[in-house]
Amino acid sequence: MSKALIGAGCFWGVEEYFRNLGGIKKTQVGYSGGKTTNPTYQEVCVGDTEHAEVVLLNFDNNIITFNEIINNFWKCHDPTQLNRQGFDIGSQYRSVIFYYDIEQKEIAENLKKELQKITTKEIATEISEAKEFFLAEDYHQCFIAKKKL
Repeated sequence: MSKALIGAGCFWGVEEYFRNLGGIKKTQVGYSGGKTTNPTYQEVCVGDTEHAEVVLLNFDNNIITFNEIINNFWKCHDPTQLNRQGFDIGSQYRSVIFYYDIEQKEIAENLKKELQKITTKEIATEISEAKEFFLAEDYHQCFIAKKKL
């Protein structure tokens, strides 16, 4: 099982998008990239923690590759928006790919360069080494799927 850690705006919609892709075995929403240990949703929303809302994906690399995950990442949000997605504004909604190894870093950087060649706007996506992942509160997990029931 492989893992990917991405942020693309509010984690509810991002999780739902990826949860429905073949090869994604588990999704968890949470916070990463900041300076606070065990942040709460309220703390992240204030903006002082420097964390992004992220989705941790556990995936079967034989079914879906990291490359395919990043190509879907570009489709599920607007990577040209800096520190926001639509009406959600703040650094917690930034576009970010956290990589776990050099291979993921190279894939993310190469795909970002390819995307930049075909768009006139600057790609704002941050690519950084994965930091500690802090699980969000239970009510955030599979939020959209729970609302569909």
